[in-house]
Amino acid sequence: MSTLFDYVPHPHIERRKAAGPPKVAAAAADIHGPGPMGRLNAKIGLKITLIVGTMWCAYLFTVLAIVSAPSAFTSGNMLIIVGWIAQTFLQLVLLPIIIVGQNVQSAAADARSQATYDDAVAVLEEAKQIQAHLAAQDTAIEHILDAVNARGKPTTR
Repeated sequence: MSTLFDYVPHPHIERRKAAGPPKVAAAAADIHGPGPMGRLNAKIGLKITLIVGTMWCAYLFTVLAIVSAPSAFTSGNMLIIVGWIAQTFLQLVLLPIIIVGQNVQSAAADARSQATYDDAVAVLEEAKQIQAHLAAQDTAIEHILDAVNARGKPTTR
């Protein structure tokens, strides 16, 4: 007897195995282009983001903003004071802090994505084990059926 089921792996399995999980470099090439200018733009943008997106940069920008605070407040002009708060302090100081927060969130998202990818690979391997177990059971059932059928046949004497 032949088995009743033939396992056919999904084509995405081999593509995913060959490609692996998504990488930042691939995303950068999609955004900036795969050529030399695209790589340069991505490299410069990443370097600036890494520098500005630190708490040290936030501290430096805070000091820089505070240096101009006395001048803004002693002017007595409400427009200058509001402009200093909105444009100098909030934008200058909050920008690196927001980037720091986004970097933390991005790292957590990357960890979740990698865990999901690893889980999917594990589930795939478990499914392969289940298929192998089912194939072994099919073979055992076929042997049992062959034995039952052999006993059930009348013997000639």
